Amino acid sequence: MAISARPTQDFVPIKEVRGGTIVLKDGGLRAVIAVSSVNLALKSADEQLATINQFRSFLNSLSFPIQIVTQSRRLDIRPYLLMLDGKMKDQREPLLRLQTAGYISFIREFTEQVAIMRKHFYVVVPYNNYGITKSGGFFSSKAKGKEIEKANFEERQTQLDERVNVVIGGLEGCGVRTERLKTEEIIELFYKTFNPGDAQPAIHMETLGQ
Repeated sequence: MAISARPTQDFVPIKEVRGGTIVLKDGGLRAVIAVSSVNLALKSADEQLATINQFRSFLNSLSFPIQIVTQSRRLDIRPYLLMLDGKMKDQREPLLRLQTAGYISFIREFTEQVAIMRKHFYVVVPYNNYGITKSGGFFSSKAKGKEIEKANFEERQTQLDERVNVVIGGLEGCGVRTERLKTEEIIELFYKTFNPGDAQPAIHMETLGQ
């Protein structure tokens, strides 16, 4: 009995990504915001309480749901080792070259025994226009097609952008840095989410001050 395998795309509810926005197959839109972390352990008790209360107030102020996603990925240490190797070759002081070589050997052996993980934090902002369905609206008219779809997308995009601005303002008020992912970054994120064997991090977060 032959079993036909369904392509992976059938299980992913994404239709396309354009303009930094995820378009779902049901017409819904999603924006993804990369968020830096806050080390509460380094704050005083009063600062910790203030941060928690600010975050609670932010959540209570929302009139729409959000999704908070955390990803842990193994850190690829190879670029760092290559950088150290280059510095060692450029080092003219014999003792420093020897110390650098020892350090490289230590880092290589340590990372082979212990998985160094790096966490990434994202907030997904949704917008669903349930007033337009396949039985009515632009989905049912192939003749009007592209013009109506474009106008509808731009209207929903505006609504989504307003929500994104609300979320970014609330999060930055909690003391974290944010960056809305662009189209290429969203595609990279999903590719590496569905290909967890890739050791490279999903998004370079240095600009967020992690």
